Amino acid sequence: MRRGLRAVVVTALVSATASFAVPVATPSLAPAASAWTEAPEDYAAYEPEDGCRTRPLPGTGELASWIDRAFTGGAARATMRTCSSSSSEHQDGRAIDWTMDADKRAQRREVARFLAKVFAEDPDGNRHALARRMGVMYVIWNDRIYASYRTFEARDYLSSSCRSVERCSKTLRHRDHVHLSLSQRGGRGLTSWYVEGS
Repeated sequence: MRRGLRAVVVTALVSATASFAVPVATPSLAPAASAWTEAPEDYAAYEPEDGCRTRPLPGTGELASWIDRAFTGGAARATMRTCSSSSSEHQDGRAIDWTMDADKRAQRREVARFLAKVFAEDPDGNRHALARRMGVMYVIWNDRIYASYRTFEARDYLSSSCRSVERCSKTLRHRDHVHLSLSQRGGRGLTSWYVEGS
């Protein structure tokens, strides 16, 4: 008799506990759906400067501001240079210089975090998705260049002003700043990162 009563009580308690159980969310292993309406732009071709401007293009300024907000370290600026015989995207408003020091571990890590973010594969399997959406044409940092027209494969970089790395200044080696050049559409803010919201 007591065994039967005990079984009824236990069953009732289990049922009551189950009815008040709080569901536990289990994380999905599936990648998040893409927030973009279109696939990333094609890799930008090399586009040399197309003239002289007195101020940065709007997309260049917007990307520099985003870097300042999203990453620590030195300032990122859409910088201009007066026109000269040499070709530079600084002269037509499509270049950013981000002050970072390759001799400082924390700043090297922050640049690595930036590169990992913009070169990451998106949930749809598109490589270098964010850099393509931003219209990044190339990045130079710490004796390396990452060019869109070479699918951002890291390559050794030596300024045309230097005969060797040993005789090259820290600035020309891009060890005291990160340089970014944008495509014409990226500089103008016409690629998807700017249009669909950064």
